[in-house]
Amino acid sequence: MHLYLMGYRGSGKSSVGRMLAHQLDRPLVDTDEAIEKAAKQSISQIFATEGEAGFRDREQVAIATVAAIREPCVIALGGGAILRPANRQAIRQSGHVVWLQGSPEYLFARIQGDATTAARRPNLSPGGGYSEVVEILAVREPLYRQLAEKTIATDPKTPDEIAAEIAAWVNSKL
Repeated sequence: MHLYLMGYRGSGKSSVGRMLAHQLDRPLVDTDEAIEKAAKQSISQIFATEGEAGFRDREQVAIATVAAIREPCVIALGGGAILRPANRQAIRQSGHVVWLQGSPEYLFARIQGDATTAARRPNLSPGGGYSEVVEILAVREPLYRQLAEKTIATDPKTPDEIAAEIAAWVNSKL
């Protein structure tokens, strides 16, 4: 079965995913990177040309494709991957799910400190910023909570600490 990492942008899914893939000797699939590669555009460009609905359509295809891979993978999901019921079903049926849960303050600080986030990912609300993190988390947290088999509180842990905690959990399930 796959190991899915979910959480808001800035929660560490990609960084932790790389470490976990190495520790567990599994391939890593980052769905945002897969979407960008297939589209030959950044997520911001996809949003600009196709809107959020177009991006979510591409995301649904990417998740269905990854879920069908037979070899167990570590999969770093985009922050909004859980918004569509079809995605939640594909994820639930094909793997174990870990929620990297961060406080709005922590997530906002991480986003502000990551230059690639601003370049690759669009604001999801008119004002962006801290208020966007709070607003979007209010919508997504119930879905993260519903889908998660394991929740890791990431404040103020390092990616190494988070990866080690998840690896121990995965190994206890084997």
